[in-house]
Amino acid sequence: MAIERTLAILKPDCVRKGLQGEVLSRIQKAGFKVLGFKQIRLTKETAGAFYAVHKGRPFYEGLVEFMTSGPCVPVALEKENAVADFRTLIGATDPKEAADGTIRKLFADNKGENIVHGSDSAENGRVEVAFFFSSAELV
Repeated sequence: MAIERTLAILKPDCVRKGLQGEVLSRIQKAGFKVLGFKQIRLTKETAGAFYAVHKGRPFYEGLVEFMTSGPCVPVALEKENAVADFRTLIGATDPKEAADGTIRKLFADNKGENIVHGSDSAENGRVEVAFFFSSAELV
């Protein structure tokens, strides 16, 4: 297996609940190397650009509104099989459908406010990490 990069975003609900440390600890215990992280506040323009792939879908406007509702924490991660392993760790988008013990099952309130974003492919992982981090910020 190849080393991959994936992006996690600890979403505004995660920050509001004060769960950043708990979620990051679970990510590290699962063997992910943290290359970079920072707390930011997305603007509508930045959130819209990041989620542009969803533009036109019924949930797009609500997603942008939610992601700009408070600070979030983008985290660049690296590991063998990072994308699939991270998606397994966080669980299904809807916490009601997520496996027991996953981050979303444990901490998310609903499908719209589901604590954490994870890249859906190795290619998107590279693109998404580069969206939030310059190469100089990745250690």
